[in-house]
Amino acid sequence: MIRRSRTLFGSLFPLVPACHKEYCLNLPDQLHRTCNASIMTSTATATTANVDAKRAKPSPPADRQDFLAVFDTLKDELVNDPLIAGQPDFSKAWMQKMLTFNVPGGKLNRGMAVLDVLKAIKGTEHVTKEEAFKANALGWCIEWLQAFFLVADDIMDNSVTRRGQPCWYRMPEVGTVAINDGIILESCMYRILKNHFRSTPYYVELLDLFHETTHQTAHGQLLDLTTAPPGTTDLSKFTVNNYMRIVTFKTAYYSFYLPVACGMLISGITDAHAFQAAKDILLIMGQYFQIQDDYLDCFGDPDVIGKIGTDIQYEADSHDKLLQMIHQQDVLPPAVFTMLLNKIYKRTK
Repeated sequence: MIRRSRTLFGSLFPLVPACHKEYCLNLPDQLHRTCNASIMTSTATATTANVDAKRAKPSPPADRQDFLAVFDTLKDELVNDPLIAGQPDFSKAWMQKMLTFNVPGGKLNRGMAVLDVLKAIKGTEHVTKEEAFKANALGWCIEWLQAFFLVADDIMDNSVTRRGQPCWYRMPEVGTVAINDGIILESCMYRILKNHFRSTPYYVELLDLFHETTHQTAHGQLLDLTTAPPGTTDLSKFTVNNYMRIVTFKTAYYSFYLPVACGMLISGITDAHAFQAAKDILLIMGQYFQIQDDYLDCFGDPDVIGKIGTDIQYEADSHDKLLQMIHQQDVLPPAVFTMLLNKIYKRTK
């Protein structure tokens, strides 16, 4: 089954070169005035070349291994949670298998970004082992949230593959049990937050952040599901504005703003202006990412992107416009944003 958004908005692809304020949802006015038909591709400017030359290096393998080690710790805590003490062995085995299958299998960019943000703000040499663990634990909360969304999304879309393997609900003996597994995945996130952050001064802010992000993402999913219900065609809903709202709420908040906001909270930032400035940039970056993802999903080789496509595609706000925004703000180090942007610029998968 082809996802609604791919079928619904494929016809909008020719409209992309025209820059309209209605679908550049968060682009400041001064940047709207400079936006032009180059929105499909980043302009070959000296700025771009300079940034390419200074592009941040990807996270070293050691950082990834440290991150994965934290997953093992958190998984063991959850499987042996006193709150569910006395569960039978088959239940514990199921949970171990389900968590291992669904949570750590992706690129882990969202989760690892939390520690990257903390290092960019405080300086790598000033981050303690305890802070690094907490940052990685928060990163895994994001990966758990992502797993919850993907398990549910695959069921709703009747998808076949995810990350190069069959979707969880298509695995033998899983089926509709995956619905309950999705609920467990979400609840695990809040168990981690309670176990490791209840004594921190920003615990309530973390809870609000994750609750609000979940609500926003569910709203985006609702738009995706109801804009083009199976068996119906309402051309009045075939708008760029509707598509941009879907990608903003379904992807941008949890994939880009959430990791950075977590890193800001753990670093001690409390200024609301700083969080708003970050959000203004990161929502556009999320739009940029999701439109890339939809393009690859629609036109890419499944052997390269690791899944059989179900979304749509067309290009979003330019790389250079994002760089302008990053360097116009002065409340956070540019590396907070460029380390994310550099991971998605000109990506092929």
